[in-house]
Amino acid sequence: MPLENLSLQEEILKLKEEKRAIILSHNYQRDEVQDIADFVGDSLELSRTAATIKCDVIVFAGVNFMAESASILSPGKTVLLTEIDANCPMADMIRVDSPRPVRKSFPGFDNPPQYVYPVEFTLRDIKAQHPGVPVVTYVNTTADVKAESDICCTSANVVKVIESLPEDKVICIPDKNLSMWAQKNTKKQVIAWDGFCHVHERVTPDDVKKAKLEHPNAVLMAHPECRIEVLEMADHVTSTSGMLRFAKSSSEKEFIVGTEIGLLYRLRKENPEKVFYPLRRDMICPNMKKTTLKSVLRALKENNYTIKVPEHIRVPAKRALDRMLEVK
Repeated sequence: MPLENLSLQEEILKLKEEKRAIILSHNYQRDEVQDIADFVGDSLELSRTAATIKCDVIVFAGVNFMAESASILSPGKTVLLTEIDANCPMADMIRVDSPRPVRKSFPGFDNPPQYVYPVEFTLRDIKAQHPGVPVVTYVNTTADVKAESDICCTSANVVKVIESLPEDKVICIPDKNLSMWAQKNTKKQVIAWDGFCHVHERVTPDDVKKAKLEHPNAVLMAHPECRIEVLEMADHVTSTSGMLRFAKSSSEKEFIVGTEIGLLYRLRKENPEKVFYPLRRDMICPNMKKTTLKSVLRALKENNYTIKVPEHIRVPAKRALDRMLEVK
């Protein structure tokens, strides 16, 4: 490890103790950020863990909606986002009552794709078109969208959440790929939003064929944010936490990993006797990579950037999360 990083780590650990803080890192963060964190995991898992820990400050190395979730579940604690402009393009593809700009490009790639947002509708528009139909909202959304929803879901439990509802029709937002995966696994009608994660959406069946040809003995794990035709070619479809559990318990020795490449660090660290290959080497989220050790240190030093969800949004948003947690 570079000497500069060792010095930064020492400063961070000292300040963390002084401020009674904990550091949360999403699975997609840089290796050195994961190493300094008290807890590494997926977004909701981290926020739920933080709510049970006695601390004054939560430093969240992730993107905006993740820090909001921490604020929703820990209203009495100070929540700091390590980089204020670390957002989630998919979460930004849906708004309660004011749609986003038509096009947005994603920097950080040699040939960045451009996507068209579903600007003709807002969440309230689609609810008005389908009165009485419950809204199932992926946790990868902003707090106000959660507050406007009936129940939340994760990539791991979306089918179970849909099946828990008495209605035979649901609105599922914002990820169309997750919605299509849910539709494949339920008899209920799923009304999908046209949102997506650009990291997972870019993967094609040709990429899968190429990876399997290069690594014929490897098992393919794919995140349900991938396209349905990719998921149908996978050996195991699951969330990031699910991938970690599956890789650890499986007797297989080689794995192709169909999600953001940040997860490879933890997979290799926890399974040194196994080999992991990225499904595509450019499955990189630029927003997740914005946070560095300097970002974490600055957050602790300057007490920024504070994320505080107002009560009129926090309470109904927490209700939607709690309702999901009640699903067995």
